[in-house]
Order: sequence, then structure tokens, then C-alpha cells
Amino acid sequence: MSRLGKKPLQLPEKVKAEFKNGVLEISGPNGKLSQNINPAIGIKIEKSSLFIEQLGETRENNMLQGLYRGLANNMITGVTNGFKKELELVGLGYKASIEGGKNLVMSIGFSHSVTIEIPSCVKVTAVLTQDKNILVTITGIDKYEVGAFAAKIREIKPPEPYKGFGIRYVGEHIIRKAGKAAAAGKK
Repeated sequence: MSRLGKKPLQLPEKVKAEFKNGVLEISGPNGKLSQNINPAIGIKIEKSSLFIEQLGETRENNMLQGLYRGLANNMITGVTNGFKKELELVGLGYKASIEGGKNLVMSIGFSHSVTIEIPSCVKVTAVLTQDKNILVTITGIDKYEVGAFAAKIREIKPPEPYKGFGIRYVGEHIIRKAGKAAAAGKK
């Protein structure tokens, strides 16, 4: 039984929701998002509330109800506040810059620089922090796009376990390994 799926979503003042032909559109101060909805799920919009309903009592419909409530909640949050992911480039001589607003160019210890095209739905900034690391900030209204682009950047050079060099999320804990010197001292 989906308990969370049955709870109504409250729409803030400046947010408008519309459901037509199986597509839920939510617009707010930051932009507009749309989501295709499975035909087994119905959506009711009353005053400032959004209700996700099952059109048949099955286990699959129960799961879909919770899924679409979560997606709608993320859409409402995105058009009001937006989403943000921060990545840290940790390493000697690591650099990142934005070229022409379309490409993120990184120098991260390879023999060549790495260029990634920035999707149109996200905004990226790269700044130098006080502790001499580069901070790449990804913001946008679509939670999936922000998270997917952050994961794509991190995938290029994940943090290694000995010195922690690489690209990591801000606040991410890296499990460090002892090097050979520590292992030799135990004999």
C-alpha cells in the first residue's frame, strides 16, 4: 500500500500545474517542466493541491503512484528553488574553465585536456576555492539532468583511494588506503 503516493502535493503561490493528454506540465518562476504520465495513473488538480491517483488497484499501479508523486514533487521543487550539485577537483595543477558558455574544459592530470559539452538545461560555473581546489557548481531546474551531468563529470576521473586525487562531490567521504610504506612498517 503506497502511503506517500496518496498524500497530496501542495502547489506554492507562483506555481501552476496542468494535466492534458497524459502529460503533466508544471510551470513556476524558474521555468517550465513536463512529464509523461502512465495511463494507469490519474492526476487531479484542485485549488493549490495536486493529487496522484491509481486507476486500478494493482501492485504495479501502487508503485507507479509513488513514483509519479516523487517526480511531481521534484518538478515543483525545481521550478521554485532549483537543484544544485557541487564537485571538487582535487589534485596538483587541476584546472577547469567554461569556454563560450557551451563547453567545460578540464585539465585533470591527463596528457590532454578534457572537454564536455554543457547541456542547455543546466548552468555550470568553475571557481577557485580558498584551499586551492577548483569548485564546479551545476545548477538547473531538472533534478535528473543536474545529477546526470554531475555524474558524467565525476566519471571522468573518480577519486583514487591513496591520496584522494580526482573529482568528487563536495562533502563526499573517500575511504583512504594505507600506502606501501605503512605496510612495510608492520613487519
